[in-house]
Amino acid sequence: MPKDKIHPKWFNNSKVYCDGKEIMTVGSTKKTLNVDIWSGNHPFFTGSQKILDSEGRVEKFMKKYKIK
Repeated sequence: MPKDKIHPKWFNNSKVYCDGKEIMTVGSTKKTLNVDIWSGNHPFFTGSQKILDSEGRVEKFMKKYKIK
């Protein structure tokens, strides 16, 4: 049995905000959470990520492993 008055209060429906918009609800010890990055605006998940390669490392890797 957990001890009384030593555990933080648990909120089952904490709201998560990004850029002032509510994006989801989660369980947390805080009533509201503010995030800068989430899967809805991260370049990796949105498909807008670009590979920056100024030294030709990507091409060298592709050539070495014969990847088109």
